[in-house]
Amino acid sequence: MKETVYPNVFLAIDNCFASKRWTQPKEWMSLIKDLGINYIEASADTEADPLYCGPEYMAEWTEEVVKAEKINGVKVVNLYSGHGTYSTLGLGHTHRAVQKRMLNEWIKPMIDAAGRIQAGLGFYCHAFPQSVLQDKEAYLSAEKNLYSSLCEAGRYAASKMVKPVCIEQMYTPHQIPWTIKGAQKMLKELYRINESEFYVTLDTGHQTGQKKYLKPSCESITELLYRKSPDDAASDNVWLGPDFLHKRFKSFANAHENDFKNKWLSLENELAEYSHLFSGSEDSDTCAWIESLGCYSPIIHLQQVTGSSSSHLPFTAENNSIGLIKADKVLRALLQSYNNPVSPGMPERCRSIYLTLEIFSGTAETPGEIFSKIRRSAEYWRRYIPEDGAALGEILKAIE
Repeated sequence: MKETVYPNVFLAIDNCFASKRWTQPKEWMSLIKDLGINYIEASADTEADPLYCGPEYMAEWTEEVVKAEKINGVKVVNLYSGHGTYSTLGLGHTHRAVQKRMLNEWIKPMIDAAGRIQAGLGFYCHAFPQSVLQDKEAYLSAEKNLYSSLCEAGRYAASKMVKPVCIEQMYTPHQIPWTIKGAQKMLKELYRINESEFYVTLDTGHQTGQKKYLKPSCESITELLYRKSPDDAASDNVWLGPDFLHKRFKSFANAHENDFKNKWLSLENELAEYSHLFSGSEDSDTCAWIESLGCYSPIIHLQQVTGSSSSHLPFTAENNSIGLIKADKVLRALLQSYNNPVSPGMPERCRSIYLTLEIFSGTAETPGEIFSKIRRSAEYWRRYIPEDGAALGEILKAIE
């Protein structure tokens, strides 16, 4: 039996906390060095977005990054998209010209920048509108177009020697991949089409939406219909997926309970044709994601969560006492992903993984408040990853 090769693990931080505060590379690198962190993910939100800043600035920015790295003894290992590309349909736009603009004027310039500083790239810049989600044929076409654009980006990245290239996982149907099976499908399809070694970025807070989109059961719908008034607000919030089933919902109340149960089989057949609109219970579980896909996630974004939203909370003692994310559980789930059997059709497993703090700063927070919570988050994770580059197996031996 072939011996399992575990990855080398590094603690990194996204510089998004510095957005609109410490905007020059020499500034945010110095702050991060003071945290005891040597590896950085540079966010486009911290004045490095090619659509906002333009090619001349981006060329100067990469030169400043290289200079500041040498001065501070740190390394920008990955570039990442921010709120700018997240706020648009981008590669999933219904207009082909907008899709091409996102590919040619954002992704490719970011790949160029990553190549100049010898970094990887991660991004999220696509979404599907409701009109596409509700049309089976339109959805399949949009998914195919998205894969085609991503493969073109992958080929361009390979030509510039940029690796890894990552797509971030999300948590609602209009932003794929949002389920474990969907993420596996995407990676396999991209690899099948032209062996583009795309990877996925997992985020410890991106499991908060899936529970709203569970596929309904006959029992759950019966409970809603016959134990509550069909005019109850709950009936407006139930997720049935396709719009036509939502429209039928209240008419079901006029049928006898047994009649409705008899009709459920045909309804299930219709729902099966819209599987892209539904999640499973495992999709709300952070550790399940990491156990399934951690070995294909060279970047794992770290945020503390309480289960209600993806708020990018810091790992302070107060938050950790009520938070769901525990460092030891994350590391054990990651180990399990490498102990799982190799899945055919997937890219090569990651040899290096950057556990990357992604803590947002509030508009009204003072610089002191921001840096304090960032420092405490770094101190929490450094307890578990005292030395960068150590093998995952050795890290877990040390904490057990």
